Amino acid sequence: MISNERPSPFGRRPYQGYSQPKPPVQEDTLKSERIQIERKSFMFTLKENPRGRFLRITEDVGGRRDNIIVPSTGLADFKRIVDEMVKAAGEIPEKKEPA
Repeated sequence: MISNERPSPFGRRPYQGYSQPKPPVQEDTLKSERIQIERKSFMFTLKENPRGRFLRITEDVGGRRDNIIVPSTGLADFKRIVDEMVKAAGEIPEKKEPA
């Protein structure tokens, strides 16, 4: 018998580096909006769960999805910075590539 085929005298233990999967949390959707910008689709979803409200921003590009979650307590600061970026994008001239 090969040594790794023997049953462990300690029984089967999960790998200690991994935690048990968390049970799903009930989330209620309060508002949802979708926008398409070039080849990217963005979904903005305001949700609520027992821990509070949050904004989930999902970017979908060709079936690949990435999420950003912003707690509602940070939405005003998030908006302020996005507004500053929009203003800067309109004021700072675009760089022209050398010909």
